[in-house]
Amino acid sequence: MEYKNIHPAIFKSRPNRFIANVELEGKPVVTHVKNTGRCRELLMPDASVLLEESDNPTRKTKYDLVSVYKGDRLINMDSQAPNRLFFEWVKAGNLFADCKVIRPETSFKNSRFDFYIEADGERHFVEVKGVTLEKNNIALFPDAPTERGVKHLNELIAAKEAGFSAWVVFVIQMKGITRFSPNDETHPAFGEALRKAEKAGVRVLALDCNVSPGIVNINGFVPVVL
Repeated sequence: MEYKNIHPAIFKSRPNRFIANVELEGKPVVTHVKNTGRCRELLMPDASVLLEESDNPTRKTKYDLVSVYKGDRLINMDSQAPNRLFFEWVKAGNLFADCKVIRPETSFKNSRFDFYIEADGERHFVEVKGVTLEKNNIALFPDAPTERGVKHLNELIAAKEAGFSAWVVFVIQMKGITRFSPNDETHPAFGEALRKAEKAGVRVLALDCNVSPGIVNINGFVPVVL
């Protein structure tokens, strides 16, 4: 996955979840933030960030904030990236030996899962979660309570019971991670639901990413510790 027209900038403040004030080439600029999550541990005053310049002349903001440096580590924080990365990764022949169908945004009962896949003789429902929270090289999800995430896990259990193969895939939007775990401190109910889902046969997968200023791609598997 590629970004075009990347510019380094300095983060200053975030008036709301949609926009940020940054300093670009010494001038104040308002930019769109491509992640509505809190990201408080990332968007610190004077943090180095990367912006993608849009070529759409009708936009209110000319730039999107897509990545941030946490020390020496570059973290992609584009919330739309994980699904695109997973789609590209599966289409390239990873995860399944014979993928015949991969369809985004498919409904099952009361949920809409990120992907429906027909591969290796099975029907699969896949929910993808982007991960930007890291502590001591451990990736954690979620960074804020997510009742929607708990609902998705329960629906994946229902899909498994209905005869589908069910997956929850955590795309860790950075490199250098030693393991992935649920963030029980922030949302214990999500951790409980994830462990329940794994025991019910839902497959839990974590993948890290190579992140550079203009390119992000899935690197490989990360150990999951529940």
